[in-house]
Amino acid sequence: MKLNVGILGGGSWGTTIATLTSRNAPTRMWARNPVTVDGINKHHLNEKYLPGVKLPESLKATTSIKDAVKDADVIVMGIPSQNFRFVLEDAKPHIRPWVPVVSLSKGLEKGTKMRMTEIIESVMPGHPAGVLTGPNLAREIMAGQAAASVIALVDDTIANQLQKVFSTGLFRVYTNDDVIGCELGGALKNVIAIAAGMGDGAGAGDNTRAAVITRGLAELTRLGVAMGGKPATFAGLAGMGDLVATCSSALSRNRHVGFQLGQGRSLDEIIDEMSMVAEGVKTCGVVMELAEEYGVEMPISKEMFKVINDGASVSDAFRGLLRRQLGSEADPG
Repeated sequence: MKLNVGILGGGSWGTTIATLTSRNAPTRMWARNPVTVDGINKHHLNEKYLPGVKLPESLKATTSIKDAVKDADVIVMGIPSQNFRFVLEDAKPHIRPWVPVVSLSKGLEKGTKMRMTEIIESVMPGHPAGVLTGPNLAREIMAGQAAASVIALVDDTIANQLQKVFSTGLFRVYTNDDVIGCELGGALKNVIAIAAGMGDGAGAGDNTRAAVITRGLAELTRLGVAMGGKPATFAGLAGMGDLVATCSSALSRNRHVGFQLGQGRSLDEIIDEMSMVAEGVKTCGVVMELAEEYGVEMPISKEMFKVINDGASVSDAFRGLLRRQLGSEADPG
């Protein structure tokens, strides 16, 4: 029996996942903008987020949250982290009992410091909560290029069922029961991607980028493990894989922010011209709160926090990292 899929969020990644699931199951997507919905239903296009990319005729869109979720056997949340809770609360009265809810968001909620699956469990207790995450750039997937991802839920039976919903010939989905690790890998790497992009924008070179990625992986792994994630997860698709893609690709929003900062532009100017959310900008403060709470050294994230929130310059950030005392590679820093 095919599962009905309800997807909340009409951005580039929500639309991409809706495109994939519509090949395997009836899929209805909610978007707030009537123009977006009309474009998907009438012309099979989402011009705002995926201009020129043809969408499957089987994909249906609606401006009604109720219509998107009322018959769904699985809910997919393609909502940025700071609006995630509010959209889920609006959808809650229309979602049937025990329906799994899967997050696509790679962020942490400001104020509560909660992961998205924690928000799901808080707002909708009793509903299995999971995350789909990995090195997944929407534009490449929509262009038909091969990619791999991870569906993480505590319940293996549900994960195996959902694996079939999201997998297609060129989009391979693996299961993982480490929800904490998978979710944190996706959220924490965005801050490191800003740092890598900043180096690229400032002309720092490939050696610098490799160092930022490698040391960044070490620090996000330290925090992730301290919070309950499994070390192996951070060496996999949800950790190293996602980090490498996000730090290296010109399609990465977080790297783009960092690159523009490295070019000398102001953060406000960069954000104002972007149509999509760079999660690392808002997650950075939460990451530093968690690092302090768990007693974990995160020098790269700390310098990015100063750039994003305290007005520090790119030169200040690199000087801050270079001033750190030398030690063993196993040491933090």
